[in-house]
Amino acid sequence: MHTNRFSFLLVALLIFILGVPIAVDVDLVSLKLARILGVTCLLAIGIWSLRGAGRRLFVFGMATVIVGIGLNLASVLHQDNVLHIASMLAILLFVCIAIFNAFRDILIGNEINSNRIVGAVCVYLLLGVIWSILYDVLEFLQPGAFKGLTQSASAAWSPDWLYFSFVTITTLGYGDITPVSQTARSLAFAEAVVGQFYIAILVAGLVSAYISEKQGNSS
Repeated sequence: MHTNRFSFLLVALLIFILGVPIAVDVDLVSLKLARILGVTCLLAIGIWSLRGAGRRLFVFGMATVIVGIGLNLASVLHQDNVLHIASMLAILLFVCIAIFNAFRDILIGNEINSNRIVGAVCVYLLLGVIWSILYDVLEFLQPGAFKGLTQSASAAWSPDWLYFSFVTITTLGYGDITPVSQTARSLAFAEAVVGQFYIAILVAGLVSAYISEKQGNSS
């Protein structure tokens, strides 16, 4: 029943990472509305990836989703610094739960199926989302930690953070946004290292699972 549960999370991530920034760029929605819609989609759709993960984890994830959506809405409407940080931390907590759940499914078992592959893709995208949140919180707490930001990114959440995060995790590095403070630089190179190690470990794990599956079928 839950064989394709990571498809929900992948859809939510694609809306959050691609759909919302494009909607902002073509003026379909304002930046404030984009943040509300993007976070709501990520949390409300992504929660279904926790089906079958255990009742406690699902209930805890659902509570995190409700709190995260509420805090995000409140922070956008009231423009409060404390609410902004709290909403980012709530989203970060849900993303960490989703990564734990997906990574557990990736590592356990030798069978290669579509749900396992989609879960592996989701973990990679979630890592990018985690660092985008960390960059946002850092700039909020330490203004000037990054150079080359738009005014919206330096003031609150912006799709610019997703752009910088995924440019960093893929080690593409255009250089239009640059970490300036030591903490920002440390976060940036840590993301690049984690991203490359994840790809290496993922490929090795899938190859090992494929070999084990073939050996099991031939015996």
